[in-house]
Amino acid sequence: MKTLKIEIKEPIKLLELIEKTFPESSRSKQKEILAHRIYIASRHITQYDFPLAPGMKVTIEGDEDRNKLMRGKMPIVYEDRYLMVVDKPEGLLSNSVHPNDRSVISELNEYFIKRRSRQRAHIVHRLDRDTSGLLLVAKSKDVARELEHNWKERVFDRAYVAVCWGAPIPAFGTVKSWLTDGEYCVESSMTDNGGKLAITHYKTVKKKGRFAMVQLTLETGRRNQIRVHMRDMGHPLLKDPIYGYRDDDSPISRLALHAFRLCFYHPVTGKEMRFETPYPAEFNALFDK
Repeated sequence: MKTLKIEIKEPIKLLELIEKTFPESSRSKQKEILAHRIYIASRHITQYDFPLAPGMKVTIEGDEDRNKLMRGKMPIVYEDRYLMVVDKPEGLLSNSVHPNDRSVISELNEYFIKRRSRQRAHIVHRLDRDTSGLLLVAKSKDVARELEHNWKERVFDRAYVAVCWGAPIPAFGTVKSWLTDGEYCVESSMTDNGGKLAITHYKTVKKKGRFAMVQLTLETGRRNQIRVHMRDMGHPLLKDPIYGYRDDDSPISRLALHAFRLCFYHPVTGKEMRFETPYPAEFNALFDK
């Protein structure tokens, strides 16, 4: 696939343009193009119903321009001189103190070396090894420090999608508890026991049979917060080896948690940055059958 530059001649929605431009591509390929390859006036756009007006110029990145980390197959969703947003696959650590472990940071540093760049990746937040989705990475210590020290002011929206056992009642609400690190897992208390306050907002978006798809937004960012709170509600995530069911006969083989939205103010330019990725195909498949 080569890079395409398209000038819009008549009003059309973004996904309709992709379908019209790539009529023989699969639905999953069209979604991948929507999620990672569309730029309008240098702005990365992922909104499927984004209205395109006559005169607009749309760039669809081709394979020759698409920066991908080939070894880890980790797409770079956005990159500038200060930071990167990557779509971390499940099974990959965000970072590790062990030099032989593969991680987002080691993959990115390899990427810099291949480009003969002196930059190095700096982690500013983490996703669990088996959680996939959007991860923000700084390209210098100064930018990392700015993000870490002003995280609550910089990051204004983080959203996840999960598949859990059974449908929460009510269908939307807030879970609040105090979390402490136990010997083997994070422990939760509904009363203040000196732990860290954790607040999660949830909304059920799909239900079918034994499963429910839930969107979750974080008011706080504690370790294992979503997984613990879903267990607290009596609806643990599918394939969660720590907080889920021991006899988990889930039809999918991975932890059912994906960070699909990440929105923040750029630490250098102050520009509002918004990124989304599609829900994982294996999540959708449970509800589309």
